[in-house]
Amino acid sequence: MTQALWQRQLGEGLAHMQIPLSGAQQQQLLAFLALLNKWNRAYNLTAVRDERQMVSRQLLDSLSILPWVTTEHLLDVGAGGGLPGIPLAIVLPERRFTLLDSNGKKTRFLNQCVLELGLNNVDVIHGRAEDCKPEQPYTQISSRAFTALENLVNWCEGLLANNGSFLAMKGQYPDDEVAALPAGWQVSSTHSLNVPGAGGERHLLVVSRVD
Repeated sequence: MTQALWQRQLGEGLAHMQIPLSGAQQQQLLAFLALLNKWNRAYNLTAVRDERQMVSRQLLDSLSILPWVTTEHLLDVGAGGGLPGIPLAIVLPERRFTLLDSNGKKTRFLNQCVLELGLNNVDVIHGRAEDCKPEQPYTQISSRAFTALENLVNWCEGLLANNGSFLAMKGQYPDDEVAALPAGWQVSSTHSLNVPGAGGERHLLVVSRVD
């Protein structure tokens, strides 16, 4: 019953968002959701427990930032249960995705997803952002329900290319977080996200260095 509901919700949501996916990609997304649901019972990967809300609040919410993902190699910090990194990697198989999290249980889950879903374009790193030393800085770094903007730029500025930007996913517009951004950083653009079936506001803040 759950699988049929998810399939219908996903199909309708993708149509509403005008995201054309192959049947195989849709099945991959649903297989990921099933893994997330299964592991969540033991590992507390996400706060969403209601199976009727999972497609909207996990898959469609992750895919809502697709129009702004322009880099060939995205870093997802505080990747947790793989949101938005894994849904994006499924939809954009020609791009590379690195998922970083300091929680060993969560990175074990992410590695299992990579293995079971055959995601050759995903790397998982267990560690803290401050300790990460990439060969090349990233032009885009995504963050969803990870930390305040001030922490994001302080912890991850060394991972971001000079001309790069953070894609920070938020609920309500975080006026207090924007006001607390350190000197040298700015919200270069804000986008209201329309996620079918999800109540409440959703925003994407693109944060970059001041020119």
